[in-house]
Amino acid sequence: MAVFTADAAPRAAAVLPELQELLRLIDQGGPLVQTRELARVRAVGGELPVLGVMLGNPDPAVPALGFIGGVHGLERIGAQVVLAYLGSLVRRLRWDLSLHQQLESLRLVFLPVVNPGGVLAGSRANPLGVDLMRNAPHDAEHGVPFLVGGHRLTRRLPYFRGAAEAPMQIESDALCRFVREELLGRPVSVSIDFHSGFGLRDRIWFPYARTRRPMRHLAEIHALCEVLDQGLSPHPYVMEPQSRHYLTHGDLWDHLYDESLTLDRGIFLPMTLEMGSWLWVKKNPRQLLSRHGMFNPLIEHRQQRVVRRHMAWMDFMTRATQSAFRWLPGPETRIDHGEQALIRWYRRTGR
Repeated sequence: MAVFTADAAPRAAAVLPELQELLRLIDQGGPLVQTRELARVRAVGGELPVLGVMLGNPDPAVPALGFIGGVHGLERIGAQVVLAYLGSLVRRLRWDLSLHQQLESLRLVFLPVVNPGGVLAGSRANPLGVDLMRNAPHDAEHGVPFLVGGHRLTRRLPYFRGAAEAPMQIESDALCRFVREELLGRPVSVSIDFHSGFGLRDRIWFPYARTRRPMRHLAEIHALCEVLDQGLSPHPYVMEPQSRHYLTHGDLWDHLYDESLTLDRGIFLPMTLEMGSWLWVKKNPRQLLSRHGMFNPLIEHRQQRVVRRHMAWMDFMTRATQSAFRWLPGPETRIDHGEQALIRWYRRTGR
């Protein structure tokens, strides 16, 4: 991956506020913030960079947490929430000794705008019409909803996976490389992918999206959920496997989680925050007249409230990742956590 320099920013970035903000934060962070250009994608007006940002200790022996946004270009609020948290850290780097101490034993990585061409065009898909979150090569089990679960019919329809046997899209490949290099293989790593557009509640989803079978690290997810309930109560989040709602083909996090299992080294816990955007529509029904209104809070004060709403959780996840070995279940408690998780999320026992 090439190291990014500000003078390499394309002119097209000037018309994309999220990229402008990211470049501003990179400049503001100075030498304490490392940046890499992971890819460039063609879009109207020129090329746009896919930029990764890193803070903290690069030692692969320390835990790491990744914040991902902008996979679906229509869901700009996800990129904005990630940028807001990155911005808060960059500002704190000037004066907060406790943050500097925290970063000695933690790696934080950010990929705020995975799909800059889609964000620029206001489309769910990338500029080639591919839904990046349906773009991994594996197929789901039976029972996948038509179209919504991913298809290979035509890029003119939403949720297009890409052509069969084709390589993953540039943006998907950039995300996967970034996760492999910064997160996989560490003793503990966590990723959070920010989305919007599902339901009235904020939901924290974990694998799988392609099958209703439990993931191997279900006990660890349950232990994290227990810590969340104890350490950030009351909170608005519902934590659950995505498969409780629907299955999809080609989910990138399923793909990366399965890859982490083949390494047989460390624990990787990928999660997706699905912000309940129907609540924004309920409060402002006129949003339905805008194609962006189903996925973003269009009123300024409500957007700021949504960003603030998740800051405490992101800070909690940062501390929880750094302290993972204090809450991860050991051999004597892992079976119990696994059985409680099966009852809680799959309505069955492990016996």
